[in-house]
Order: sequence, then structure tokens, then C-alpha cells
Amino acid sequence: MELRHLRYFVTVAEELHFSRAAQKLNIGQPPLSMQIRALEDELGVPLFERSQRRVFLTPAGRTFLARARQILADADAARLEVQRIAGLYAGELRIAFTTSAPMTNLMKRVLTSYRQRYPRVTLTLSESPSENQREALMERTLDIGLLRQAEEAPPVPGLSFETLIDEALVVVLHQGHPLAQRSSLSIADLAEEAFIMHPHGVGTAIDGQIRRMCERAGFTPRVVQEARESTTIVALAASGLGVAVLPAAVRCIQIEGAYFMDLGEPDAHAPLLLGKRHDDNSPLVQAFVAICHEVAGHQHVERQPAT
Repeated sequence: MELRHLRYFVTVAEELHFSRAAQKLNIGQPPLSMQIRALEDELGVPLFERSQRRVFLTPAGRTFLARARQILADADAARLEVQRIAGLYAGELRIAFTTSAPMTNLMKRVLTSYRQRYPRVTLTLSESPSENQREALMERTLDIGLLRQAEEAPPVPGLSFETLIDEALVVVLHQGHPLAQRSSLSIADLAEEAFIMHPHGVGTAIDGQIRRMCERAGFTPRVVQEARESTTIVALAASGLGVAVLPAAVRCIQIEGAYFMDLGEPDAHAPLLLGKRHDDNSPLVQAFVAICHEVAGHQHVERQPAT
């Protein structure tokens, strides 16, 4: 039995509504229902009576609710005591991220969770290209990097990188574009198109990946416009100026005329990495990494098909 299962149970018991509880917990309703079912299976008793209109606690559920609340209160008290001892109660954590990272659910959830658990820690956030983040980590002017890994980038001594999420790449184009009528696209389908990309020299790993994909398909992308911000690139593609290839997180950008299509290539993905120094044993960094693992694990559960 895990603490998160108890938190899920208590929230559902307080709301007596799975949809509202899922929204409050910031997870999907199907995975929440699955976790509650798993908890009931582990306990061997039903905790809720479910009908089409209402959810009720069973007698066992009412008894378990009091116990669960006490266990969570004890866990929170223990966490606060340990945090004070370990120096997690205050301090500064310097975090940099790529232009598309804030559009991911993972980064939103990680920052929200970290702020709730460690309200006195100052989060100093900055947007920075992936290459610049590596340099800042080595120079110790940065504690955590959320970045993309260039395919040809060599290992950096003293730094570690781990994949948090593996995002697909999507094609962004005007909704009236002829290619928008197709059911799927390959990179070769874009050979005659005008491209909108980030400028050279800004340290953006994805553009180098796109160029290599184009080269393997037998062409060099014809770049007609450059922009530093992903939002600007989506807006320019929506205006019909050209096409763009970006991480799937940009689907959240709601701009009139923008159309997003999956890219059917085996390497059409852009992992979001967490970068840190090997020798950084700061409790603030370790807590941030732990929350990243927790949130990434939850998102993996949400993507699993319901049974």
C-alpha cells in the first residue's frame, strides 16, 4: 500500500465524486478509478458503493478513512521534520528549461507539486537553449536543466541526463494546406515545403535533429523564416508562411489556422531530459528529481489502457 493510494482514496471520499476528485488530484478519471480498485483489491473489501448517480462510502470505507487521514497526517509531519533537518525548508533552486518544456503537463505538475511541498524554497526559473544549459550546469550557475539531447552531443563529464518523457514530433501547418488532407505524413512529404525553424546558433537540439531527418530523406530543408519562440513558429505556420516540426507539447497552443499532424518516422521523437551534476547532493536537487520521477510515473500510469 502506497501513500499516493491513500491520498487518492481520501480525496475521493471527501468529494464522493470521481471526476471532481480526479480534477483535484490533477490526474485522469480512468487511472484514478483503477488505483482505487487496486486499493480495494489489496484490502479485500469494497470501500465505495457506486451507482450511476452517486458514490457512497461503505462501512469499511468510513472506518478506513479515519485511519488513512491519520497515516497521511503522520507522514506529512515526518516529512516536515526531516526537511527542516536536511535543509529543505528554505533555499534557492535554479532551474532552466527549453522553450517547449513549459507546455508539457510534466513540467506544470512538477512545479506545482514542488511549490506545494516546499513553499519556502525559492525557484529561480529561466528559459535557455539545451546547449547553454549544459554549459551552465558545468559552470555551477544552474542546478537543474530540462532540455533536449542533440543526437550528436558527446557525453559531458560530471553531468548526468535521464529521460523524463519521450515526446513525439508533430508537423505544424495551416489548416487549409493540401497536406492537411492526408491521414499521415512522413518527412519526405515535406521536401518541397518552406520551413520555419529556430535560428542557427541558439543551441536548439531539435532543429539539428530535423535537419538530419531531412538529409536522410534526401533533401535539405528550405528555411524561409526563423523565430526563437515555439509559439511564434506555430503562429507563423498557422498563417500559411510555411511548415514546422516541433514537439507534440505545442498542440496546447490554440492559434486560429494552426493544424497539427503526427509524423510517421521511427526517430520522430524528442525526449525531454533532466540534467544535473553527478556530485550535486543538495537536498533541494534530490527532492526535485524525486518529484520528477513521481510525476513521470503517474503520467505513465495515465497512458496505460483501462481494463
